[in-house]
Amino acid sequence: YDTIDMDFTNENQSAHGGREYGHIVTRMGIERKVIVGHWADKKVQERLASWMRTAVGIMESSHIRVCRVADNMRNVAVTEGDKVEAQIKFGWEVDAYPVNEIADYVKDVAKGDVDALVDEYYSKYDILLEGRDPEEFKRHVAVQAQIEIGFEKFLEEKNYQAIVTHFGDLGALKQLPGLAIQRLMEKGYGFGAEGDWKVAAMTRIMKLMAEGMNGGTAFMEDYTYHFEPGNEMLLGSHMLEVCPSVAAEKPKIQVHPLGIGDREDPARLVFKAQTGDAIVVTLVDMGDRLRMIVNDVECKEQVNDMPNLPVAGVLWKPLPCLQTSAEAWIYAGGAHHSVLSYTLTADHMRDFAEIMGIEFIHINKDTEINEFKKELFYNDVAYKLGM
Repeated sequence: YDTIDMDFTNENQSAHGGREYGHIVTRMGIERKVIVGHWADKKVQERLASWMRTAVGIMESSHIRVCRVADNMRNVAVTEGDKVEAQIKFGWEVDAYPVNEIADYVKDVAKGDVDALVDEYYSKYDILLEGRDPEEFKRHVAVQAQIEIGFEKFLEEKNYQAIVTHFGDLGALKQLPGLAIQRLMEKGYGFGAEGDWKVAAMTRIMKLMAEGMNGGTAFMEDYTYHFEPGNEMLLGSHMLEVCPSVAAEKPKIQVHPLGIGDREDPARLVFKAQTGDAIVVTLVDMGDRLRMIVNDVECKEQVNDMPNLPVAGVLWKPLPCLQTSAEAWIYAGGAHHSVLSYTLTADHMRDFAEIMGIEFIHINKDTEINEFKKELFYNDVAYKLGM
């Protein structure tokens, strides 16, 4: 108070300069993040750091390219969507290739390269033979190594950062890609099953947004409900493709029959997932707009083994509870595919949705169904009116 003068106020004009700039940007209709506080304040720094991670996702989105191996799963609406609208909103390029075009890359992988990668697998992961002949087991694992190398070469040469597969169209591939896809996701590639290109792109984007943070990010699917009274939970998994970045233990390579896909028994990584707070994120096409849905969850320890379900899995309690969460998710039209992240928060994803100009829906500890349905109704009216 004793030293402040006109020179100080001329050099520190945030109090009115920030408002003037804010008016200009608001008048122009430009989405942005407003953070108020002293630069040295820890909370201000945390909010700015959070926004910077979202900015990473925005920049990646502007040039992301998704490779669709074959097409979407037939008669499953949620894996489809308006690819032109996605390119307008997000900058995504979503291209389809005949499955045998990428299978040719797999076929051309040198045996020495396959053997070297199999050796890496055997040194990095536990091997669970479960009574299978060791050489026969290794041959199945080698198929996935060959797929990993071939797929990665294809993606690198053609500059794709995400990939989708479809078990109904495997062409010359000997196995449904499992271990191979898990490894590619661990390297940072996005993935979506059954041709789900929207979740493949979001997996890639969220992995980059979370880079350098503890925890993991993975493609996910709602697998089955656990309705134990007072301890309701949801098992998230997929038949093969869960990223080992979310593993709480050393993954095991297992080989088991898979009725889906009509190919030989695929090798896959099996593990139990980390515990802790996380989010699950899905992106759906509502016809007149794109909607992002985020649910806060608490990932729990998977105490019981599931010997007859040899897949990687995550057991979580959705907030506010399974019943309310599932009802809200279904009312909102949420997909059965999503992206699970232990590191990102709903705030990261809200910023992303607002910058991209898409609808954002958040299911959290305070969600109440009647109020939630009102929010959906108001949003629907606003978008139909072009607001």
